[in-house]
Amino acid sequence: MPCRKIIHIDMDAFYASVEQRDYPEYKGKPIAVGGGGERGVVAAASYEARKFGVRSAMPGKLAKKKCPEIIFVKPRFDVYKSVSNQIRNIFLEYTDLVEPLSIDEAYLDVTTPKKGKNSATLIANEIRERIFRDLSLTASAGISYNKFLAKIASDVNKPDGMYVIHPDKAFEFIEKLPVERFHGVGKVTAQKFKTLGIHNGKDLKEAGLEFILKHFGKNGLFFYDIAHGIDNRPVKPDRDRKSVGAENTFLKDLSEELELNDAMKEISDILFGRLLKAGVWGKTLTIKVKYHDFQQITRSRSYADPLDNKEDILSQSCDLLHENRLTDKPIRLLGISFSQLEPFGGKPGKQLKITFRETGKHLHNQKIKRGS
Repeated sequence: MPCRKIIHIDMDAFYASVEQRDYPEYKGKPIAVGGGGERGVVAAASYEARKFGVRSAMPGKLAKKKCPEIIFVKPRFDVYKSVSNQIRNIFLEYTDLVEPLSIDEAYLDVTTPKKGKNSATLIANEIRERIFRDLSLTASAGISYNKFLAKIASDVNKPDGMYVIHPDKAFEFIEKLPVERFHGVGKVTAQKFKTLGIHNGKDLKEAGLEFILKHFGKNGLFFYDIAHGIDNRPVKPDRDRKSVGAENTFLKDLSEELELNDAMKEISDILFGRLLKAGVWGKTLTIKVKYHDFQQITRSRSYADPLDNKEDILSQSCDLLHENRLTDKPIRLLGISFSQLEPFGGKPGKQLKITFRETGKHLHNQKIKRGS
């Protein structure tokens, strides 16, 4: 089987960068798309704002506290969607195997490209140059032989950079990779790894499959495989996102109401950030509960309009948990997800409650800066 050539393209601070492009008065200033108003939430922050610790899904009040000079900008989701379509059309010039992950990132399989040289590195650089030339926006890219490594690589020299993980360097890279940067490892799972003495890819690789399966169940096989550089997931074109979710497996079983509510808040915060990233809201809310004896149940509730703010997501999730008396036994895992997804701004007249490079030419593992 030939070695695949996978590119992961991730736009840099996408919503905020579009605003800075279209409104020169915002260039070089800390801006937050959304976040205005009493209950506003930041949908995206410019890199100037990120230096102060401002992040997506953060309450606008906290963003203002961290960065008093921040400028809140009303989101224009129709514009972001239009730009995203333009970017995707550039991708499709090089390959039909394009799998969007969200409005601002995608995998490309260029093992057999439609045009350009037969080099994933050269193609990735050409795509980035095209995005900058045609749309005046910057993107970062990761290149490797599988999706896991390509996605990790795109973050190495961000923003406006590229990184290549060659097959002969993959094991060395993975062994040094902290467990919290592995795909699917959140704060709770990372802490569980560390409690077990697993801090990086090398520790994970040496732990052995039996040990990992014992402590992480079916997810353990995925963790074990990627620690060995194995990820055979194909790039699936026209990926139709059916749901967005988040879940936590706890270090100890939870049974106290306060603990459970705190856990639901953490999960709903993560979920809200993922909804913002995906550019969607959901009309059907589902919670998942797994007990200490591994019994698993779900409960769902549908709404006429999508839930579009953190407070409602949290309160409705907690209602589902407690109204259905799902807390009678110790709980080892909680999850929240949305289906029946709609794009931002998809309901006419609905008032949303979130109010949201420059380059020279060097390839491979580096950041590329453009002249202004």
